Order: sequence, then structure tokens, then C-alpha cells
Amino acid sequence: MASRMQVPPNSDLTLRMRCVDKSVPGRCTWQMTADERFANPAGIMQGGFLTAFADSSMGAAAVTFVEGRKVFCANAELKISFLAPVPPGAELTCTAEVVSGGRRVAFVEASVRAQGPDGESERLVGRATSTYLYTERD
Repeated sequence: MASRMQVPPNSDLTLRMRCVDKSVPGRCTWQMTADERFANPAGIMQGGFLTAFADSSMGAAAVTFVEGRKVFCANAELKISFLAPVPPGAELTCTAEVVSGGRRVAFVEASVRAQGPDGESERLVGRATSTYLYTERD
């Protein structure tokens, strides 16, 4: 494994994800827009893109949890539930938080909310959980 880390990673840049709050260790809030390029044939955001958004948010929460240590975190498993369709143009917010963690592992949960492009009220569109394993880095 390489010891150099690219921040932000290309995946986050491609999806135009941005971290808007990491002031509390183990908790992060991210935002992105559901670009029309991410729509499936039915015209709603394809689930893999929503999953990548939740994964990046949860991974960042896991990294901030280990204050003072330089680590890589690798996703050991991830589960996501899609609760409502996401239309192109929706503004997404993901809040991720470590619910339990230690020296080698972190258990993280996330909620993804969408504000519709037409100003409709915000709604919960996804819930995710993941386990991250830590590896020390230089």
C-alpha cells in the first residue's frame, strides 16, 4: 500500500463532494449535487453514486475519529438503504458519525438527505452503515 495520500481523492473530485464540517472528531458533514450525469434510465440518481457519497463521508468520519494518528482506513463492509428517489439537481447532505471505535476499527453510520431542485422540503433518502479498518501510515 502506498504511504502517500491524495486529499481530496479523485473520486470525491469527480463527484464534486465537499466536506462542510469536520469540527467534531468522528463526525463529518458533506454536500454534493445530484448531477444529471448520475441518473439511471428511470431518471433518478443511480444508487452507486449515492453509496459513494455515503462511503466518502463515513470514511472521513472514521479518519477524524483517530485524533493525532496518521492512518489509512479501508472499508470492510457497507450496507445502504435507499429510502426515496433522488432527482437530478437535488442538493444532498450526508452526516456521518462513528458510533463505536477503537485502535483498529470504527463502526460508522450515515444519513443522506436531499433538498429537491424545485425547493421541495428536505427528506431522508438514504441510511448507511459501515465498518472501517485502520492501518498506520507514515
